[in-house]
Amino acid sequence: MSRRPLHHLAQPFVLPPKCEVTDLEFLDPRDLEEAHAFLERYGESATVLAGGTDAVPALLRGEVAPQAFLHIRHIQGLSGVAAADRTVVGAIATHRQLACDEHVSREHTAIAEAARTVGGRQTQNVGTIGGNVVNASPAADLMPALLVGDATVRLASRDGARELPLHEFVTGRKETCRHDNELLTHISLQRPGPRTGEVYLKLGRRGAMEVALVGVAARLSCSEDGTIEDARLAVCAAGPKAFRISAEHLLVGTRGEDDVTREVVAAAEAEAKPIDDVRSPADYRKRVLGHLIRQAIATSQQRAAA
Repeated sequence: MSRRPLHHLAQPFVLPPKCEVTDLEFLDPRDLEEAHAFLERYGESATVLAGGTDAVPALLRGEVAPQAFLHIRHIQGLSGVAAADRTVVGAIATHRQLACDEHVSREHTAIAEAARTVGGRQTQNVGTIGGNVVNASPAADLMPALLVGDATVRLASRDGARELPLHEFVTGRKETCRHDNELLTHISLQRPGPRTGEVYLKLGRRGAMEVALVGVAARLSCSEDGTIEDARLAVCAAGPKAFRISAEHLLVGTRGEDDVTREVVAAAEAEAKPIDDVRSPADYRKRVLGHLIRQAIATSQQRAAA
């Protein structure tokens, strides 16, 4: 097993005075068995580290104080995209991989588009889909796109593996039902049928490197005459966690007419529970939510027809 003090990794590594790293270990397993052994030993005192785009800033802010970082980037089998009955994505697949992967761009357009909006290129190069999910930020860009793709997560431990729908795995702001001895290893997605269109739309205070004020993903499947046969809409930054809009089913059997869309938007605005923060007041988020939903529906219909 490979262990070494974190302060030997990179110099300079300057932390605020409140962050003590003298005894913080850097655990670098090369397979799942070794990773599980570390998790059994350290339990909740270990923080899993892949790209570090969430974990390291949390350490710097004093939000976490782990005894060890469990680095999983060298574990074989946790990266890449595989297409079978469902699309399977390894937990350490980076945002850049998702943005550039041909299969993801073709069949899971919303995920590719969401991945392109995460931070800057540096963040996209190292940040991972697993980290984005486990961090469970209410504003995580990938979450709405994963939800409209009917995502499930696979969690593995020495006791075995289990799979959960993504909406059950994330239980609240920064909260999941992952056990201390488990690793999220893969995420699987439902592949779209014919005449299906997807999109992810995001509003931020600037065009790049911005956390979403509101994000909306849509997946619509349509018949040859344009009638919507399946509708999925999900939003982020509009509540304690990303969620599917319960009124999405109202679109089924319609062509997305204005009166139906207004009803869906009204239901979504009632369901949303955004907060006031330094980036935006809650009432502004609600006002722009409806605009993004309308645009997402129209764009998905256009892509389904194409």
